[in-house]
Amino acid sequence: MRYHSGMSSLRPWSEVERLLASGDVHGKLSIDDLPTPALCVDLDGLTANINKMAAFAKSKGRALRPHGKSHKCGEIARRCIAAGAVGACAAKISEAEVFAQQGIESILVTTAMVGRYRIERAVKLAALIPDLILVVEDAQNATDLNDAAHAAKLTLSVALDLNVSYRTGVASGAPAIALAEHIVQLPHLSLKGIQAYAGHASHVVGFDARIAANHQAMLPAVETRRALEAKGIPCPWLSGASTGTYNIDSDIDGITELQPGSYLFMDLDYNRIGGTSGTVYDDFANSLTVLTTVNSKPNAHSAILDAGIKASASDRPFPPIVKGIPGTAYSFSGDEHGSLALEGEGRAIQLGDRLELVIAHCDPTVNLYDRIFVTSGQQVEAVWTIDARGKIE
Repeated sequence: MRYHSGMSSLRPWSEVERLLASGDVHGKLSIDDLPTPALCVDLDGLTANINKMAAFAKSKGRALRPHGKSHKCGEIARRCIAAGAVGACAAKISEAEVFAQQGIESILVTTAMVGRYRIERAVKLAALIPDLILVVEDAQNATDLNDAAHAAKLTLSVALDLNVSYRTGVASGAPAIALAEHIVQLPHLSLKGIQAYAGHASHVVGFDARIAANHQAMLPAVETRRALEAKGIPCPWLSGASTGTYNIDSDIDGITELQPGSYLFMDLDYNRIGGTSGTVYDDFANSLTVLTTVNSKPNAHSAILDAGIKASASDRPFPPIVKGIPGTAYSFSGDEHGSLALEGEGRAIQLGDRLELVIAHCDPTVNLYDRIFVTSGQQVEAVWTIDARGKIE
């Protein structure tokens, strides 16, 4: 999108700054008032994405626990729960602590609590919220958690973290069963179930190929769950699924909970994997953009934006794109700037114009910002804090 009043903001900056600081922006600010680069989310698109995934999970009889590593925002987590989610996932204990402060009472921490400082923080958090679930992949780590829980006079809920994606976790089958047998002997741990997140399958290009990769990863997890129950070890849930596999895992008998995250915002990385009926994955709206200003117009064929590597994650082999304007090709041009090659309609872009970039990878882009501007058309509806920004320990 192109907004041509960027050189003449509707309000003086002192007033904009006051409104932003107060949070009282509804009906008072437009996109042209915002300082750039600015992280923006379209409220209609976000709301539609929240409701669509919640309705889908309900229709499939699956619990939904959206992953907070994508948005890191208490307000968004609360909106997901209001729509039907059972809680939130957090990638790290520091992220979980922030979500708990924001009123989220059921949190699955998807990374193991290895090391004394993580274990101590996890035990402290477990005493504050009613439903904290920690993942475990190692017997000694389980023992360490049990000892810490004993000292704190509480019981920790844990889940087996299965290695279904060539990253963390215990192997499915016999190793996982042996770990479960160890856990059920520890009096201060309660085995809740299994986490099996096939992250590598989530971005396999082509829906049929993605089904094959995901089934190869997830069916051993389902078999492990059945084997545990056959041994008399209760395993009531199996949590998995990503934005790329939500409609695959939901059809696998034995998977009870979905934990996608990027569907809330979407990005080019997911758009490129293809959907059920075409080469573009468009199940959910691209609600997240970076608003940027044309800071320089060297000639008719190029423009320089104020959004560079510091404004949008650059970890993918393709750059952001300008929303809604054909004839533009963005490239990173250093920390502070981006370059636009202009052809056709793109040549109408002028100095001071505001443009929206559809970003390549949403999760690390969100982590670059302290706040997210909630928009509807050109109006700013709210400003939400990215509460867990930088919480990576």
